[in-house]
Amino acid sequence: MDTTYEPLIKFIKRIIDLPDTEVAKVLQLFKPVRIAKGEYYIREGQVPKKFAFVEKGLFRYLYINNKGTEFTKNFIPENSFLSAYSAMISQQPSRMFIEALEESYIYEIHYHDWLKLKKGHQCWDKLLITILEKAFSVKETRERDLLLLEAQERYEIFKQEFPTLEKRIKQHIIASYLGISPISLSRIRNKTAS
Repeated sequence: MDTTYEPLIKFIKRIIDLPDTEVAKVLQLFKPVRIAKGEYYIREGQVPKKFAFVEKGLFRYLYINNKGTEFTKNFIPENSFLSAYSAMISQQPSRMFIEALEESYIYEIHYHDWLKLKKGHQCWDKLLITILEKAFSVKETRERDLLLLEAQERYEIFKQEFPTLEKRIKQHIIASYLGISPISLSRIRNKTAS
């Protein structure tokens, strides 16, 4: 793991002007953590107290119904923030799981430390607004796609948005993201290949 924090600092600096004094705080408050493949970063029912930046690896947001069926909400690859944010800010139990699909390396900050960081400099508000605007846009587009597009079209969009993921994750996880069965996904793949 890159303990220089370079990927995190670079990511933040692409979005905001980050003063050196704030870089020092990042180095102090964000902690490097390794998450094993299959481990949950957040579990349903847990009140989230931290969030993280993904340096290396892959996560998914998912729901599991009372029959044990999994529904993948989204994928969180490298150079993304990872959070059950609405549950964290309301200090309510999370309704979703966040699962590591690969061995992953993250930089994690406690929510209490994040609030202190935000109060200390206005640049953090700009970072937060930018990240939340992007997340809202992704959520809105995904909801529209699930409601209006055929499975084949959703699969094509998935391949465009996540060009490397088909080789990194199992077919049933992709199917749960697309809202179809693994058998339907196989048919779509076969049709696309021919």
